[in-house]
Amino acid sequence: MTFLWINLAVVFLFALIARYFSTPVLVGHQNLVFNVKPNKVLLLISVATLVVISGLRANIGDTFFYKRIYEINVIDWEFILSQKDYGFGVLQMLLKNYVSDDPQVLIFTTALITNILIVTVLYKYSRLIEVSLYVYITGGLFLVSMNGIRQMLAAAIFFTATHFLIKGKFIPYALIVVFASLFHQSALVLLPIYFIVRFKAWSRATLLLLVVAVVIVAGFDQFSSLLFSAIEDTQYGGYADFEEGGANLIRVTVGAVPLAIAFLGRDKLRKIFPDSDYIVNMSLIGFVFMVIATQNWIFARFSLYFELYQLILISWIVKVFREKDQKLIYFGIILCYLLYYFYDSVITLNIQYRSDYLML
Repeated sequence: MTFLWINLAVVFLFALIARYFSTPVLVGHQNLVFNVKPNKVLLLISVATLVVISGLRANIGDTFFYKRIYEINVIDWEFILSQKDYGFGVLQMLLKNYVSDDPQVLIFTTALITNILIVTVLYKYSRLIEVSLYVYITGGLFLVSMNGIRQMLAAAIFFTATHFLIKGKFIPYALIVVFASLFHQSALVLLPIYFIVRFKAWSRATLLLLVVAVVIVAGFDQFSSLLFSAIEDTQYGGYADFEEGGANLIRVTVGAVPLAIAFLGRDKLRKIFPDSDYIVNMSLIGFVFMVIATQNWIFARFSLYFELYQLILISWIVKVFREKDQKLIYFGIILCYLLYYFYDSVITLNIQYRSDYLML
């Protein structure tokens, strides 16, 4: 964990300094401060740290298996067509045939693309960039990016569709979703999501989403039977036999708190962040998937696409509070997520980071 702790400290510190030397952006008819643009050079150090730590790892999650597949297979069109996620196959083929047959190249490239795309979107929409990146690490998504490589790559690609989601441009949004699905087919679920989230947050539609989640949890056996019957002939049919229990209730609670604050401060949030409804709705759908995942952890996989939006949301909820209370809330977020990170990574998962390139 030593390198992961160093990563957290460096990323947070330089992102904080980058915001300190930021440029305010004025928008709207009343010239309200919509956001601040962090210093790009300083923020680049945070990005580089994320990429190096992730890209030079030798273990964690499925890393070994991805490296092994890259190493032992002849990656040509026959191999690609035998797989389901053609985009990832093409990426492997290009890297192995034109760059290097060292599997570390694949790990580094996916880390580079994933983290650059995520930070690029956060740069545009986050209010407190250091808080977003801090929660990206301590909330577990950075760790997930080193485990579910293909899906986090797909999620990062989809994250770039945020602009089109907000502006109501379905065609370019759909094209990005389809492209993301080439790396993980589950991204296709995001096509109908476009129509679900384009409503005012905390409206009747919001209540309906929550009710649906409760109904699914209450009747989970029937729901799962229908779902797994529908997907039994797809690459996800094997999930019917998934037996790793439900998602941790602490993780679900962690995801609920920012949404609860966003609800209580919804009027002020809309005033300081006019596009917040879409971010809140995406975060809420992610929470719904996490609630369902308490019955079967596999549903937490779908929440990955939406948890990225919570990184934006949590950077704005600090500003929902009175100015004299904002510092307390800020440090409260830092402390609480630090404790959660220790609990999740050290106590629960006992993460041991190893690298063939980074030594202490």
